[in-house]
Amino acid sequence: MSETRWLTSCEQEVWRAFITAADALTDQFARQLQRDSGMPYTYYEILVALSEAPNRTLRMSELAGARGSSRSRLSHAVARLEEAGWVTRSTCPTDKRGSFAQLTEEGFAALEAAAPGHVTEVREKLFDVLSAEQVGQLGEISKAILRGLGVPDPPGCPAGEPGR
Repeated sequence: MSETRWLTSCEQEVWRAFITAADALTDQFARQLQRDSGMPYTYYEILVALSEAPNRTLRMSELAGARGSSRSRLSHAVARLEEAGWVTRSTCPTDKRGSFAQLTEEGFAALEAAAPGHVTEVREKLFDVLSAEQVGQLGEISKAILRGLGVPDPPGCPAGEPGR
């Protein structure tokens, strides 16, 4: 067994600042969505993923992967979204064990209503406090972390849009 590579005091400081900032941002975004839209952050993320999918439909297993969620947790959230009329679920015609989630018009309308407040919060709490150079660095750092976790790189910023 190899010896533990302990964090240096500087690495500890960076780690703690990073995790505190990430948690604080997520908490802030969750509070804003709940306060302004009555919607949990998890539900918002599901609606966004479905809104960006072809025909606003994803296989439940793909949706779970896209959200980094367990299938049972996702199934519970989708059941709540079904109750609200924002999502419908259907079985897969080629695999009876599989099912699809589809965003309804009501769900898309709820997402459209919630999005401006959420985007404003993201802009104010994240992007407005960083320089254009820092935004670019944050993007590169985030991609490096994702690669280290085995997650493929998300698309980059459009040409001519340096970090903003």
